[in-house]
Amino acid sequence: MKRKPPGAGKQADGTENWFTGPAWRDRDGRAARRRKRIRIGAAVVVAAGAAVLVLNPGDVRSKLPGRLGGDTTAAAPLPPETAAPGAAPADEAFPATPTLAAPFAGSPAVRYADGAAGIVLPDAEPVGRLSKDEVAGVLRQVKELLADANLNPRTLRGERPAAALNLVDPLQPDVRKELEAGLTKPDREHDPLQLFTRFDPHEVRPAGDVVKTRGRMTFKEGRDGALAVHTDYTFVHPVVKAAAGASEVTRTVVRRVVDFEVNDPRRFQATPGNLALAGYHHEVANTACEVYDGFLHPQFSDSRPAAEASGPATDPYDRSQEMKEDESTGCGTVSRI
Repeated sequence: MKRKPPGAGKQADGTENWFTGPAWRDRDGRAARRRKRIRIGAAVVVAAGAAVLVLNPGDVRSKLPGRLGGDTTAAAPLPPETAAPGAAPADEAFPATPTLAAPFAGSPAVRYADGAAGIVLPDAEPVGRLSKDEVAGVLRQVKELLADANLNPRTLRGERPAAALNLVDPLQPDVRKELEAGLTKPDREHDPLQLFTRFDPHEVRPAGDVVKTRGRMTFKEGRDGALAVHTDYTFVHPVVKAAAGASEVTRTVVRRVVDFEVNDPRRFQATPGNLALAGYHHEVANTACEVYDGFLHPQFSDSRPAAEASGPATDPYDRSQEMKEDESTGCGTVSRI
């Protein structure tokens, strides 16, 4: 398939173009036999400054209590997310433009937790044949995998996410092989971005040393007494161009839903101390459409060539909605980043 160049533009109503369509894989945990459904991950293209002007064209002040402009230090942190929120965060509460000093200004992420602190583990309980302590150990491993895949600075700059890969059960050889193939020679069918967050360090660099994280982790007894762990997290990455002196800050927002399964190795094919990936799909706000080189490509105000868009505008901070498992692909629209 011919790849489109990075970038997208605006529609007539001022909303920004985005690329949509989650990716999902389903594994039959009873044996080595697997079935897979592959869909293309979403990517939303927008520049931060333009999004702010669309939402609040005449107001660049922060309405967070006690502060003005980009200073967001007074923003009260959100309590841990224990269930899906009832609605998206209100636009009018966050009218500000991100800067190097305040890269999350103008975003609900200003109240998200920093990094791995946002991956809050639920209280462990016995599940099936697993004890409370064993369940707690699995939950810690899930957090370790998610953190290495989405927060580790080495992973973010395109290095191999060794810790995350080593946690994937080797008895899922097709999964391990495909992940490795995506990291070694990415293409549309082998895209490491389906599980890992990676930027090209020659193109962009982090705007500060903090990634904001918001989401939740739950678990239950799954098939045949397995421990089933469900995770749903949004990671907000502020970046600037890698060029010396660059100062325009934009953000890429990555939402991932990843399901894990831990079977009793005495009854099923499973490696003690490892995690089986039962399914994963993702959506990304602010990256080039249909580029499959293994990196996210955040778009800035001067890098948004015109492109066709379709679909309703989507808010990447709206965690009240379940991620859709449809087959749609193409550039669409996003309301903010």
